[in-house]
Amino acid sequence: MKIIQSQDEYNRYFHQDTVHPYVSVGDLSRADLTLYEPIDFNMYCVVLMDNDFGELVRNGKCVRYRAGTIFSLRPGQVVSMNLDYTQKPRGWMLAFRPELLENSGLGRDFYMFNFFQQDVYEALELSETERGIILNCFANLYAELHSPADYLTNHMLRLGIGHLLSYCKRFFERQFALRASVDSTLQSRLDILIDNYLSSGMPAQEGQPTVAWCARQLHLSANYLGDLVKRELHVTAHEYIQAKIVRAAKNLLESTSMSITEIAEELGFAYPNHFTRMFRTQTGFSPLKYRKQRG
Repeated sequence: MKIIQSQDEYNRYFHQDTVHPYVSVGDLSRADLTLYEPIDFNMYCVVLMDNDFGELVRNGKCVRYRAGTIFSLRPGQVVSMNLDYTQKPRGWMLAFRPELLENSGLGRDFYMFNFFQQDVYEALELSETERGIILNCFANLYAELHSPADYLTNHMLRLGIGHLLSYCKRFFERQFALRASVDSTLQSRLDILIDNYLSSGMPAQEGQPTVAWCARQLHLSANYLGDLVKRELHVTAHEYIQAKIVRAAKNLLESTSMSITEIAEELGFAYPNHFTRMFRTQTGFSPLKYRKQRG
């Protein structure tokens, strides 16, 4: 695995000169094939795959994106490609160092671009119109990088990057809304998944269901599932899971003679007092008081 240590090193993969210490735009059709070996670019990157030239490998997972797909990388992420050697790579790659964000409007607003925190499954599939807009953003950045530098260069580059990221945000939100409507059965799928797990006896051995576990079962990343639950169900994924656990606890308190310790173990709590504390926080009653009221 290689870590990119400088902009010069990054630009060598594209057989181009370094024209700015913090920003580069590379044409994937000109890239050395070693670019697709395991690399931590140590920068924020936005990649437009303009044709299907292989399988992306990230976080140990493989995914094949269609032509016209954008994905992002953050410093510390290792990525590689299983190339399809019958297809020549085509597309663009923006890479900018975190230093560019310091003491700037782009840095102040960077929290909005949360797609950098998302993982393998999240990528932006562009319509033809959206693709044209994104290509224009790359072209503007490339042109600015190769124009004579002046006192406005950094300002213009930050504006151009903000422009590109803002369009990605807008298009991703539209795609998200479309997927949400397609995934209108999310709540029922999540209910079945959690209910089956809680009633399987597995929590006693494996622990409580977590957001990460649910996401894996649904073939999503934890970040994506969290965003989806928040938008669709108006609670956090953790809160939703806790509510399901409380519902299961209520059922056991009402319908069985199991002790509080046994119920806590059945639901995956390491210690009964953790169960009691969570139940009281969620319901306002201790488990024993709840059972007495329902008895």
